[in-house]
Amino acid sequence: IFAFSAAVYLVRNIFMKAKMSIGKDKSAKINTNKLPIVIFSDHKRYWNTFEPICRELDKRGQKTYFYTLSPDDPALKASFKNVECSFIGEGNKGISRMNLLNAYVVLSTTPSLNVYQWKRSKNVNHYSHILHMVTDPSTYRMFGLDHYDSILFTGEYQVKQMEKIWEGRNISPKELKVVGCPYMDDMLKRFESSEASKKEKDKKTVLVAPSWGPSGILTVFGESIIEALLKTDYNIIIRPHPQSFTSEKELMDSLMTKYPDSNRLSWNRDNDNFNCLSSADIMISDFSGVIFDYALIFDRPIIYTTTDFNRDVYDAYFLKDDLWVDKILPCIGKNLNKDNLKDIDLLIEECLTSDTYREGKDKARKESWVNIGSSASITADFLIDKLNEYTKEMEEEV
Repeated sequence: IFAFSAAVYLVRNIFMKAKMSIGKDKSAKINTNKLPIVIFSDHKRYWNTFEPICRELDKRGQKTYFYTLSPDDPALKASFKNVECSFIGEGNKGISRMNLLNAYVVLSTTPSLNVYQWKRSKNVNHYSHILHMVTDPSTYRMFGLDHYDSILFTGEYQVKQMEKIWEGRNISPKELKVVGCPYMDDMLKRFESSEASKKEKDKKTVLVAPSWGPSGILTVFGESIIEALLKTDYNIIIRPHPQSFTSEKELMDSLMTKYPDSNRLSWNRDNDNFNCLSSADIMISDFSGVIFDYALIFDRPIIYTTTDFNRDVYDAYFLKDDLWVDKILPCIGKNLNKDNLKDIDLLIEECLTSDTYREGKDKARKESWVNIGSSASITADFLIDKLNEYTKEMEEEV
């Protein structure tokens, strides 16, 4: 019995050592191939958020990998020494690669990690979400931020809003940090150094820049808002949300056919919206985040529409409070509705000549856009600190 027990113990000991050795080899191989920082973009329109961060990481000599699902992403033409930009496939093909990713830190603007097709990889240590808007994070679809390890916000009010939501759902707290808004910092510098900031024009231009969906301007007002604007003496630019051309193709085709480009009206689909924004004297929008880009960066008047926002499928469903957007819009611009649409020329004239909303814009900046000019640097600090934290842990385990 003693001899048998000793033999069993010996064999078991040899087996365990072999298993541990194989495990170490496998772990070593995974760690050897582990990417330091990966930035993931599901669409080319988010390059304006990521470009300042990539520049900052590149300047610091930090090896970074930028993965995009858009074959024509401007990132693919960028010139960096330390940031490698790659197209990893459209749709599920690219998502599948992300699901098997081996990296320390991943940064993305894409919500719904681990909710839909994009899953957390077991070989990624930390997922961080950065907001690409200064508006309410609760307007993401339900559970959109629940499975990230950290969230990078543009303003303190967003932190408080998400804390309320998670507290109500008993979600464990995430690492929440206010970094600012990189693309707005970049756009502000660009505007301040451009000729557009000094240029005076003979004829004023109205920019219509709606969001998409059943509550968007072009869906709610349809032809009537275009007809009303054509009766004024202003030039008109219409810039639909990119998603409209996919989800509302029939509406877009109908409107663009009936109201084609002319000497007074133009449809804008540029990936970079800077020229469009800087050339406009006033903007008409709805709940689209671009309204804050325009009002806070270019410091020009806005007209907004109120809509019946159905919270049922959004994180806002778990909030009892009004959204920040609903409270701040009356402070920065004038409301457009079906009753005063016929007097849109008077609304535009009043906004162009009034200084009523200056204090409201200052309030909106203070609450939603912090660390102006430093957000990319602060974001890079965060990512590198996270990388160092996890690599140190790996070294200590070895």
